[in-house]
Amino acid sequence: GGAGRGGAGRGGAGWSGPALALCLQRCLAGLRASTLPAEHVSLTAPRLSVCVPGCPAPAATMMFPVLAQFKFLYKWYVLVILTLGYLLAELGHFLIGVTSKATSRELGYGDFACQFINATDYASTNLTSCDSLKTQEECAEESHCEWDRNGLGYDYQWLAGPTFIAVYTIVGVFFGIAADRFNRVRMLCIATLIYAVSVIGTGAAKAYWMLILMRMVLAAGEAACNPLSTGLLSDIFPEKDRGLVMSIFNWGIFGGYGLAFPVGRYVTPMNLFNVGWRACYYITGVVAVGVAVLTGVTLREPERVVIGEEKNKGSDEAARDRKLAVLDVEKNHPEKEVESAWKVLLEPRVVLLCLAASVRHCGGICFAYNCDLYYNQYFPGVDLGWSLFIVTCLVGSIGVMLGGVISDRFVLYMGVRGRLLVLALSQLIATPFAFGSVYFDPLWAMITLGIAYLFAEMWFGILFATLVEVVPLSVRSTTVGVFLFVMNNIGGNLPVLVEPVSKTLGYREALYIFYVGFQFISSIMFFGTMFLMPKKHKKEEIAMQAPPSNGVVSSVSANVESIRL
Repeated sequence: GGAGRGGAGRGGAGWSGPALALCLQRCLAGLRASTLPAEHVSLTAPRLSVCVPGCPAPAATMMFPVLAQFKFLYKWYVLVILTLGYLLAELGHFLIGVTSKATSRELGYGDFACQFINATDYASTNLTSCDSLKTQEECAEESHCEWDRNGLGYDYQWLAGPTFIAVYTIVGVFFGIAADRFNRVRMLCIATLIYAVSVIGTGAAKAYWMLILMRMVLAAGEAACNPLSTGLLSDIFPEKDRGLVMSIFNWGIFGGYGLAFPVGRYVTPMNLFNVGWRACYYITGVVAVGVAVLTGVTLREPERVVIGEEKNKGSDEAARDRKLAVLDVEKNHPEKEVESAWKVLLEPRVVLLCLAASVRHCGGICFAYNCDLYYNQYFPGVDLGWSLFIVTCLVGSIGVMLGGVISDRFVLYMGVRGRLLVLALSQLIATPFAFGSVYFDPLWAMITLGIAYLFAEMWFGILFATLVEVVPLSVRSTTVGVFLFVMNNIGGNLPVLVEPVSKTLGYREALYIFYVGFQFISSIMFFGTMFLMPKKHKKEEIAMQAPPSNGVVSSVSANVESIRL
């Protein structure tokens, strides 16, 4: 370097390309060899003139030295952007369940039913209940009733569930693989833009088939959010902060789901820009486009690190040591030899765990897609938008964290069986309160729903903590990926059966079966699975201490969004 070649003082104007590249290489090598934490290397690298005398500092650093004072905020800024992107994806995902009544009337899909013209009339004891009138002729005889589309039917159930799940689960696998090979920031920017455009397209839809198409595009874009974001956050934040960071990020699931209720219920009647329900999607999509731009322009791809090992070693060395550790376990413990993923998946305990999870997932998805339509149909004059937001967003989030804390205590005394016991008991306790949320009038329905969510939402974290603890490290990534694929497709598609059952027994009775009943059945199945799990012993402790691979994170993350509910 030196002044003769431009120097730092002139911004490196006289530096040749190869010389500058060598300077950068020397600087970064020095940083990695220092005692700085790995996550700080990418943040410190721009100050190149400090690393190597004469090495030119980047123009942005020289022109705006004040920016260097705020570099410590960068990783938290990344967390905010990624969480906001995930929240908006969830909002776009679940809005259809809140706007379906208005959407179906304009686009002409779904069932017809007799409904109150004035929603407040439902509480009157002097008027015939409109929902008790089953034919158009009977409905026409009551002046306070109208025969119109209610947003339900096979068309809605297929729109909400299978068309989304089919694309989401398949595309999610590819994004999980791509996350380990390509630039994640660029892929996330494109994926966010894809789902943003699809949400705007949903608002612009002129026919039912357009809704189906936009729903599938939304699933393709949203499938990238979790695997890519989780990988980025894992590389940016140190191990000691990851638990908190992942909790904040995954709160986007509940935040988006919960916001769908007030947005869909309150924005639609405002008739903003004279477009009615479409404004919900336009606003959500436009904000998501802004997040996509911020993602692509302001975020940068971090250096990849090996989870759990970045403190003391470089990623290549750590990955090599981890592989050697696995081989050592296989050599010294013949019972832990590498098994095929299919052999592991067909073990009775894994099969029963997957079936139980599928049943529980069905109950959660069933309620998520039908709760607003249900409360609107049975209590049309009651404003439950913010109540549903508080229950699903806040109480549900607390339940997830509480389940992890409690199961961690039980596992110390009972091993992996302790997790299954907490899982079974939490779903069993939630069952009577879930029944109350469907049976009671609005006030007690919201109270019991809040209690039900507190216990019911414990299931997700416990389930996958259990799965990764009983599956051999050598096939863990593949096993988790297949497990999620099966669970999503069984649990995510079964709610279609709500429609034929509701036509035979009634809408409320259908929710008793698929929401309350399936939650109860899952608790029994989880309890039975507990006895197939090994008791706590030394062999299990060895498996639990093995560090998880990045592939596991990608596989779990690729489908986490549609499981949490």
